[in-house]
Amino acid sequence: MLRVVLAEDSVLLRAGLVELLTRGGHDVIAAVGDADALVRAVDADVPDIVVADVRMPPDHRDEGLRAALELRARHRGLAVLVLSQYVATPYALRLFADDDPAAAGLGYLLKDRVGEVVEFFDTLRRVAAGETVIDPQVVRALLTRQAGDRPLQRLTPREREVLALMAEGGTNQDIAHRLTVTEAAVVKHVGNIFAKLDLAPTDGNRRVLAVLAYLRQHAA
Repeated sequence: MLRVVLAEDSVLLRAGLVELLTRGGHDVIAAVGDADALVRAVDADVPDIVVADVRMPPDHRDEGLRAALELRARHRGLAVLVLSQYVATPYALRLFADDDPAAAGLGYLLKDRVGEVVEFFDTLRRVAAGETVIDPQVVRALLTRQAGDRPLQRLTPREREVLALMAEGGTNQDIAHRLTVTEAAVVKHVGNIFAKLDLAPTDGNRRVLAVLAYLRQHAA
């Protein structure tokens, strides 16, 4: 069971998420509708994970995102899962910018993914456990945005597929299963990717953050 603070300005969606999380065996200790209330709720009782919308009152821009970043800076060890209505790569880049690899889990998920309950709960669990999870559509948008960059052009089509799955948080075993290849083949592709992008081949969460760091570095 996870202790969750939820921030979502839509009353209906907030109620639906509370019901979903509760039925999933989690304890929603606070459910609020704006960024200021989110900060107050977390400061009063730090949860295992915060689930927050990017855009919240009063201006419906990036208040939820800014509150999430503020809370991560204030409460080391706080896991945060940010929800977004759209594939907004600037928000994703800001969320992961300068993030400490040793800090708690961090996730960026499109709201449509919440309807895929098993996947949503898996993402919630992984982020709470300290992993980095990024919505596959956001990963594809980030990679497409960087498609003209010379180092990325060095990658073969298969290596680009592997890179996208790496950035989603997939292990070598996961990637091998998704692409129907051997794990040894994935290991070779990963090595080639890091060599071509001048990135040190590290494992797990740091590997994801290394890929994101590369994308951030070359962001327009």
